[in-house]
Amino acid sequence: MYTEINPLQPVRKSTVYLYLVCLVAALGGFLFGFDTAVISGTIGLVKNDYGLNAVSEGWFVSCALLGCIIGVSCSGKLSDYYGRKIVLIISAILFLASAIGCMFSGSFIILIIFRLIGGLGIGVASMVSPLYISEFAPSRLRGMMVSLYQLALTIGIVVAYFTNAWLVDHTAVHYTAEGMKRIFTTEVWRAMLGLGALPSAIFLLSLLLVPESPRWLLLKGKVQQALAILIKIDGPEAAQHEIEGFRKQDDQDMTSVKELFKPVYRKALWIGMLLPFLSQVCGINAVIYYGPRILEQAGFTLSSAMGGQVTIGLVNVVFTFVAIFTVDKWGRRPLLLVGISGAVISLLTIGALFALGITSGPWILLFILVFIACFAFSFGPVCWVVVGEIFPNAIRGKAVALATLSLWVGNFLVGQLTPLMLDGIGSSWTFWLFALCCSPALWLTWKVIPETKGRSLEDIEAHWKNDYKNNQHEIKV
Repeated sequence: MYTEINPLQPVRKSTVYLYLVCLVAALGGFLFGFDTAVISGTIGLVKNDYGLNAVSEGWFVSCALLGCIIGVSCSGKLSDYYGRKIVLIISAILFLASAIGCMFSGSFIILIIFRLIGGLGIGVASMVSPLYISEFAPSRLRGMMVSLYQLALTIGIVVAYFTNAWLVDHTAVHYTAEGMKRIFTTEVWRAMLGLGALPSAIFLLSLLLVPESPRWLLLKGKVQQALAILIKIDGPEAAQHEIEGFRKQDDQDMTSVKELFKPVYRKALWIGMLLPFLSQVCGINAVIYYGPRILEQAGFTLSSAMGGQVTIGLVNVVFTFVAIFTVDKWGRRPLLLVGISGAVISLLTIGALFALGITSGPWILLFILVFIACFAFSFGPVCWVVVGEIFPNAIRGKAVALATLSLWVGNFLVGQLTPLMLDGIGSSWTFWLFALCCSPALWLTWKVIPETKGRSLEDIEAHWKNDYKNNQHEIKV
């Protein structure tokens, strides 16, 4: 059935429009990366100012991760009910409030409260931003567009590293105002955390200019609005094809995430729960959060460790481009298999170097960079791409929230346990444990994850149904 195009609505295709909207949504990834990485430069400073032990140090890092878990838990239902755009706006407001609150916090408890608020924003953005992009982008460009989210995340990380390093080097600058002196000199961690207010404000204002997700509009019966957006991003023929494919789905009345537990979607559920979790327990955020401390244990001074952290951030950005330019050509599975294999080997090698006492010279940093590079073109971007693709249209928001929740549970465990592991079992066994936790992702990719490059979201949804029917037929035969 053909849907008539309203001539008063925009119908001209615009590639620039597509990229601009996706880049605005990707700013949620920038804030995610900035907020999670900026903490690495503040840990030692806050620890000294408030006399933190290993447990309270871990809580300072992981309290935001607890906020992330809460934010993700709420964001799926909210985004399905109110729309993706309004929930992204809420996340921007939370980011802004957290940055300002942390900068002016009067006690450790107040600091923790605003870190929790920031965590809520991260949790919401980490789920809704890639979801919005995956629903907005055409199928032939979806992998690249969602990878922009990961690129923005890595840029946020490296910007946090640069600003942290710059602020540490300029603490001797003289400020006449007592408040400025406290923020930028005596308690410079306040400036580190407060700088997040600027990108948060830009994100908030930019979101006011972007449209709603066209697939969410279709779910709400707003066909003309959805059609106008689809035409503008991919032309009339492709837009009509997307709408007809959407109408052929027979699950538009699905309302509960319990549908995912049915046999037909069980593989999608396993992928959505395990892939994000494994991407965190491989230890990536141990390096992001505690990189300076790990490098100091390898013999680097504080200033050189901060410089090494900047290098880590730059490698993370550069190798994310590998995924951007190849994920829609080579596919999701090849990138995951190669990247995860390299990550496991790198982690084993780093553990061996610590165990053998080979900590002088560049070797520890070199293999950390290899690990980061492998993660950057595989686990990092491809996880978000796959999670945004595999779930049914009608409950995608709730399902992606559930998958993202598993990511933040893994992240929380790493953030809380890493300082205890470094103090308790040492650096070598810490990295060997990360390698062990990373390894099952190879089996998951090889045996369970289907290749989804170039396929529409409706085709991927139909894949699960056809796969289930074929398996049932084989059982009967």
